Amino acid sequence: MIYYVLGIVAVAFIFDFINGFHDSANSIATVVGTRVLSPGVAVVWAAFFNFIAAFVFTTAVAKTIGKGLIDLNIVTPNVILAGLLGAIIWDLVTWYYGIPSSSSHALIGGYAGAAVAKAGVAALMLGQKWVETIAFIVISPLFGMVLGFVLMVVVFWLFVRASPSRVNRIFKRGQLVSSALFSLAHGGNDAQKTMGVIVGLLVSVGPTLSQETGWVRIFYIPNADHIPIWVILTAHTAIALGTLFGGWRIIHTMGSRITRLKPVGGFCAEGAGAIAIGLATFGGIPVSTTHTITGAIIGVGATNRISAVRWGIAGRIVWAWVLTIPMSASIAAIAYFILRATVGP
Repeated sequence: MIYYVLGIVAVAFIFDFINGFHDSANSIATVVGTRVLSPGVAVVWAAFFNFIAAFVFTTAVAKTIGKGLIDLNIVTPNVILAGLLGAIIWDLVTWYYGIPSSSSHALIGGYAGAAVAKAGVAALMLGQKWVETIAFIVISPLFGMVLGFVLMVVVFWLFVRASPSRVNRIFKRGQLVSSALFSLAHGGNDAQKTMGVIVGLLVSVGPTLSQETGWVRIFYIPNADHIPIWVILTAHTAIALGTLFGGWRIIHTMGSRITRLKPVGGFCAEGAGAIAIGLATFGGIPVSTTHTITGAIIGVGATNRISAVRWGIAGRIVWAWVLTIPMSASIAAIAYFILRATVGP
């Protein structure tokens, strides 16, 4: 039992790594698309700030995932593992096809699907946190889009008399700051989702772990109100390492195929995304960095003209968003039934 639980903790950190791998485009697409940084330098830059986020944000999002969405009384190792498998499989499918879907909502959908497979809809703690999570599927890209549009208009007015070459020089430097802030926000929100799942798992087997001695004792967590430092640091390390390896196919979609960006546009898109995700993180709301940065890129592109946005590709991405929670939930439910039949309850 103990080694099964520890194996699931390892799978959770593998998901965190895949999350960074899959979502690396969110952090670096605009800075690469505007040619401010090469892809290799950009992923190192983003990975560093993904990790540093461990020392900047609270753990409010982790607590939402750990105890605010699923009734911990029905959580078992099989539920957690099935939820992770649902998220990982969906992430890999969308990565293979170059579709920037949400790893965050894949995890939430997988976790919910496995829990419902075990105990029915009663397993879901339907209330404020679910309302916020579902609502922000729509709110986060819209807020990113509006904020990206507004920032771009403000910059146009402020630099209306400046030459294009001067604007490019200024915002090439500025984009280093905006991409760092976005990577910070990305790490702060996304790493916490894995923390929440791990804490939910370890709390569910707390009575068993409380009897352990030696090094295994560090895995004992009495309740979901406190996130141990080893969970925080390991989660941020995993997502940073995932970002280092990057998802190059998704970078191409996010950075150039939705709309063409210049450094000033990249600065505004990343700035809008960082603000939106940072506010959500401090509020304990798990949001999709993919949704938010895509909305911001569309908002910036729309300041030139509506036709500057390639709506066909944007529409394909939206369909991936719509499908993410039900697909990952379905995969997780199937995984749970397989685990129950092979491993036991």
